[in-house]
Amino acid sequence: MTSETPAPGPAPVPVEQLHFAMPPTHATAAEERQYRKERLAAALRLFGQYGYEEGVSGHITARDPQYADCFWVNPFGLAFADMTVSDLILVNGDGQVVEGRSHVNQAAFLVHAQVHRARPDVVAVAHTHSVHGRALSALGELLDPITQEACAFYEDHALYDAYTGVSVDEEEGRWIAGALGPHKAVILRNHGLLTVGDSVDAAAWWFIAMERCCQVQLAAKAAGRPVPIDHKDAVATRDQLGGDLVAWINHQPLWRRISRAEPELFA
Repeated sequence: MTSETPAPGPAPVPVEQLHFAMPPTHATAAEERQYRKERLAAALRLFGQYGYEEGVSGHITARDPQYADCFWVNPFGLAFADMTVSDLILVNGDGQVVEGRSHVNQAAFLVHAQVHRARPDVVAVAHTHSVHGRALSALGELLDPITQEACAFYEDHALYDAYTGVSVDEEEGRWIAGALGPHKAVILRNHGLLTVGDSVDAAAWWFIAMERCCQVQLAAKAAGRPVPIDHKDAVATRDQLGGDLVAWINHQPLWRRISRAEPELFA
């Protein structure tokens, strides 16, 4: 028998010709504002799909690119799943609506405003009363490094170990911002989760990921004794997966799906 020389395979596509999404840059504040509002409306719709809504509770805020102490936010009483760009309202740091004709949930916004003021690096803040986040918060626990995904939060989230009822003053907002510190997330005891990011996509992804980590931790502890990832490996994993750019990249499949399936969000 004679062996035949196999035909050469197709040439690989040069790496520089492969598409890889990265956060865009914008020439003007107006362009950046429109981009943030579109991402905000989409993130709120995703939160609605995931069941994070609890009546009128829950917000995602996005800092305006021109007015640093003004924030785009979902209006009071409108379902997450119905959110459009034109529904969003602009609220100043004192909780006063400066663009739009809807009310803002003052109690919730006070917390967001204080977090934004304490963290000028933060573009977006997400907080809702999600089921598994509330369940873990009722235990007064942090996330344990028991999965790769949980390691993204390892030593990069905090516990606000108090509950004083519905937040209605700036002082409690400052306490929560102080508990958050430089981290990406804080567990509010008996209340739920709050996450931040340098983009709407990052803050939204951290919330989604943290809620899932809470679910996994509760399930694992109910089933037995979870085996933790050791400190060195948890830190290394966090350094690989815990940055806001990674969060932005992880959020893009969700953005593409919601923006294509529900183009009315751009109205």
